[in-house]
Amino acid sequence: MLSELKKAEKRLEEINDQVCKINPKKDYILHKSLMKEFKKISPIVNKYKKIKKIELNIKSFEELLSEAGSDLETKKMIEEEINSSKLEIKKILEELKSLILSVDQNDNKNVIIEIRGGAGGNEAALFAERLLRMYSMYSQKYNWKIEILNSNEIELGGFKEISFIVIGENAYSKFKFESGVHRVQRVPETESQGRVHTSTVTVAVLPEAKSTEIEINPKDLQIDTFRASGAGGQHINKTESAIRITYLPTGLVVECQDERSQHKNKDKAMKVLRSRLMQSQIEEQNAKTSEQRRIQVGTGDRSERIRTYNFSQNRVTDHRIGLTIYKLEEIMNGNLDEIIDALTIFEKTKLLANANLNCPSDI
Repeated sequence: MLSELKKAEKRLEEINDQVCKINPKKDYILHKSLMKEFKKISPIVNKYKKIKKIELNIKSFEELLSEAGSDLETKKMIEEEINSSKLEIKKILEELKSLILSVDQNDNKNVIIEIRGGAGGNEAALFAERLLRMYSMYSQKYNWKIEILNSNEIELGGFKEISFIVIGENAYSKFKFESGVHRVQRVPETESQGRVHTSTVTVAVLPEAKSTEIEINPKDLQIDTFRASGAGGQHINKTESAIRITYLPTGLVVECQDERSQHKNKDKAMKVLRSRLMQSQIEEQNAKTSEQRRIQVGTGDRSERIRTYNFSQNRVTDHRIGLTIYKLEEIMNGNLDEIIDALTIFEKTKLLANANLNCPSDI
């Protein structure tokens, strides 16, 4: 922890130097990025500096204590100052824990969400549409904007798959807990005999990656064009405006066909490709840090069943934390905060329990 705090202090000095050297008007993007980073780590560094200052005061008090001799009154006064200072350090460390845990480099980013129908055929596709509606209504509460990136609609109105971006401050911090398999238990709209069916939908959540964060060599891309397909209707393209991008090093394929402009479809496809590549890096890093992977609930395996929506019982259960809520319709109408807040608290509690933030003697 001490080494990380020292790195943060050094980085803050580097940012200050860079900000002084650049022209904010000419280097607007760099300046904005630096100021964003400054805002993120300066509160941590300020707490760290405060602890160092108090530690120096304690050492001074300890020297005075050794020189106090037999003066009991003076000794008592100095000991009270030392104890008070140690309590102050303990308090700042608790504040520091919260600050460190609240700083996730991706939390303040836009988020790309991919929903795919799993087991259940048309019923899974119809529930994918319900999840899209749920996430859209949740986003409206925070005045976040939703932009469709790609979709594959069925005749009944649901989606075999749909991907979209949520644009808004801290969008990823909320949606990161949605990654995984969502199971629905209900009487399908297509079922005439009233039997309850179980279907699944897979949700993937990706922090949006900027072009400056993920460097892609154009030589590693195979770009193909094709005609958009779907459930039919007047908006189906008559020209080859749809884009398919294959990332040759891994074989990763991204498609986008919702825009009528080939150029716009390519931009959106590249946005998804960068985000998927960044997510792969995150998952690789988490795999190396098994303890961190075990603690975090927001970076779960996409094949893990995370939640069940039981319509006949008006019940939603999040299996990761054993939370059951009998407010299914409210949740399907975008009132997700109760679940997301519980997941956030659960994750931070576990992280705090595992954070070894005892006060170092050499601060």
